[in-house]
Amino acid sequence: MDIPYGLPNNLKLHATKIHLENKVSPKIKEIAISFIYTNLESNLMIDDEETKARAEKVAQAIQPVVVTINKGEVIINAGEKITQRDFVLLDNFALSRRSINWSGVFGSTALVSVSLIGFMAIANRVKGKLRRRDQVLLWLLSISIPAISVFDVGYNSLPAVGFLVSSFYGPTVAVSNLFIMTGLTLFQTEMTGWQYLIPSFAGGLLASFIASRLHSREELALLGAGVGITQGSVYFIVNLMGSAAVGTVWYAILPGAIWHGTVGFIYSVLALGISPYLERFFDLITPIRLAELSNPNRPLLKRLATEAPGTFQHTMFVATLAEAAARQLHCNVELVRAGTLYHDIGKMHDPLGFIENQMGGPNKHDMINDPYQSAQIIKKHVSEGIIMAKKAGLPQAIQDFIPQHQGTLLISYFYYQAKIQVEGEGKNIHDIDETLFSYDGPIPQSRETGIVMLADGCEAALRSLKGATPDQAIAMVNKIFKARWREHQLDDSGIKYEELPVIAEVFVNVWQQFNHQRIAYPKGALERRSSNN
Repeated sequence: MDIPYGLPNNLKLHATKIHLENKVSPKIKEIAISFIYTNLESNLMIDDEETKARAEKVAQAIQPVVVTINKGEVIINAGEKITQRDFVLLDNFALSRRSINWSGVFGSTALVSVSLIGFMAIANRVKGKLRRRDQVLLWLLSISIPAISVFDVGYNSLPAVGFLVSSFYGPTVAVSNLFIMTGLTLFQTEMTGWQYLIPSFAGGLLASFIASRLHSREELALLGAGVGITQGSVYFIVNLMGSAAVGTVWYAILPGAIWHGTVGFIYSVLALGISPYLERFFDLITPIRLAELSNPNRPLLKRLATEAPGTFQHTMFVATLAEAAARQLHCNVELVRAGTLYHDIGKMHDPLGFIENQMGGPNKHDMINDPYQSAQIIKKHVSEGIIMAKKAGLPQAIQDFIPQHQGTLLISYFYYQAKIQVEGEGKNIHDIDETLFSYDGPIPQSRETGIVMLADGCEAALRSLKGATPDQAIAMVNKIFKARWREHQLDDSGIKYEELPVIAEVFVNVWQQFNHQRIAYPKGALERRSSNN
């Protein structure tokens, strides 16, 4: 029996059954079929040279077809379907016209434009005004879907796009992009290949909903496996529903389902692999990147703990306050924590210029005895912090915490020292330039940076409270908050005035947890009991 290469398994099985029909005992028929089918191998090989020679010979043997038409005879009437014969005649007499289908072009342009405008409106509403680089990245990711579909390979990048867009911009933007690009791809391919597109859409949908909620590369790797299983399962179900013969399931549909599941998994792994590069190149933040930046073993944080230990302890308490408030107000907790950890890194330029690092030693500013010079040392921790953050390649969203946590606040201690000095010299206090004693800003531009400003302002005051009641602590915190509000430091942050008491209560609850009373042990209970020998 001649068996050509690539013969489907179901045909091999069917041929085996036909050849053994009425030739073996029914008792061993199934065993014989199984044995022969399992050992069948292709015994016909393709001879490319002979095939080419025969094809050329057949082509030369084809007689030309002559189409005749009488003068004045109508080739085709308006509205009729043009056959190949009609087109050859029209083309021969130069009566065929080739032109651009402008209605199709305008229709496609309108559809794509409406889809693009709609998607950008959704993205801007959910994420705020997108940066130019965000728009470029979304365009590049989106265009990969129809670009791959042009080659009719039976799969596309929907899982990878859903994976990446969700990680960078959240599930709402990712799902919106997925629906729009799936619709445009169906329009582009004129509804052909939908049985391949639906499984990819299902895998992309799973990735879009879940990717942004994960906080480790390991979790994302498991999601990739889930995407592969989903894509393969949906492919199997879709093709099973459209299959006429049950016998073709295991030999035709199942291998395709396994392949499509593998493709979905590969796309997820590809997305996971390029994600760190896209994050860095397009200056993006994801929960995973924020978690990595919050690791105390990061170089800048290790330096801060070593070179300015007092500032590091201050930072950790501020981070605890800000993180609790961000969680209560449903803000980006990971961003708040990471931003807070880096907000004072600029103090490493002169650690002893800040009281928390003096450890009870002499105050550097007492020796300087110049409020103008001291104010410049304090202000410099912002500009130096920005320089350090840029050198370390921190995302812009993290860098924003460094200047915005101070806003345009007045460095009041040294400002009032300057006033006393001027008054002692008999000069007019209005001659003092307040800008020399004020931070350069900007004021907080987000709820997250606004929360950190409030936490930073309350940290030292809460630490100084000894034996105070919660009501006294809340009164003091509210006083600080009202001062920030009157100074218009929170105008652009998005924090509402009625939210300030909520934040104050959260801060005081955290302070109570740090300052809970401890049991006073008797002296004897702390001494080791001597053993009786």
